[in-house]
Amino acid sequence: MQWLRAAIVARELRPGARVVQEDVAERIGVSVVPVREALRVLEQEGQLTYRPRRGYFVTELDVADLEEIYALRALLEARAVRHALPTLDAEALERMESAARDCVVAAAAGDVAAELEANRRFHLGLLEAPDQPHLLRLIRTLWDSTESYRALYYNTPEERDAAAVAHERIMAAVRGGAADPLIAELDAHRERALVVLREILAGE
Repeated sequence: MQWLRAAIVARELRPGARVVQEDVAERIGVSVVPVREALRVLEQEGQLTYRPRRGYFVTELDVADLEEIYALRALLEARAVRHALPTLDAEALERMESAARDCVVAAAAGDVAAELEANRRFHLGLLEAPDQPHLLRLIRTLWDSTESYRALYYNTPEERDAAAVAHERIMAAVRGGAADPLIAELDAHRERALVVLREILAGE
């Protein structure tokens, strides 16, 4: 799986390219079985797309789509934070801290799928509030549409470390209890991801 992930990040396997499990197995000298499992994991991460009767393809990404979605997230998440922050209790803070710790553990292990799941719990745990179900539904939809971008971002070890630092800063802002500093930290975290992903996608 590490070879496949590295090949996708390095653009040896280009967006839209078909990934044939037999070819990969022969290339890296293993049986088809571990390759098949790796393809499933990378599909879950969003880095591959499975098309019935056609097989696996490297997910195609677009900077303009990403920028539009992140701009919408910035607006919606700022609104969500202002509503949710006063409702966060000790249990909610512990869930966020637990998710942040899980991110660090997954990053150290190079487990992108686990880090994506923990990262999602961390961020959405901050935004949940009982009086804004429609807002949270929209935010979840935007998150779902960019999971493959986050998978690409978390393939970079230095960005996994940077995300852990950003989560610490976000938690400090949450404990501070003021919405504006917290929104500023979220905006900075999102903007860093955009900068990194623009650079990666520019190489396509």
